[in-house]
Amino acid sequence: MALSPTFRDEIRLRAGRVMSISDEDTTHVSELFEGLGDITTRKMFGALGLYHDGKIFSLFMSDGALMLKGAGAFQDELDAAGCTRWTYSRPGKKEVAMPYWSMPDVALDDPTEAVAWAPRALAYL
Repeated sequence: MALSPTFRDEIRLRAGRVMSISDEDTTHVSELFEGLGDITTRKMFGALGLYHDGKIFSLFMSDGALMLKGAGAFQDELDAAGCTRWTYSRPGKKEVAMPYWSMPDVALDDPTEAVAWAPRALAYL
């Protein structure tokens, strides 16, 4: 199933803006990864967690960022692909790096590419 050709553009438009996760968002990211088989989702902490066989492998953030969970050697692959690690900081505290990286741009609208990246994330979980 082809994704809306404007999904990547929508993500870029939303970047930096906090919004709630819509049913349309859930449909888009579910379709993006449907080639993996059974995908479940759960809203959590203002984001949408994506699970395969009970393992969370991706987050869709309320600002439109789609993230892959990175662990082990897969972290190096994500860095090499130019993916950005999710970090946050609170006033007066040091920056904290989370184990999630941005999805490569090429995979945002291409289910074949997305499904090629997801098993690599899952392999280290």
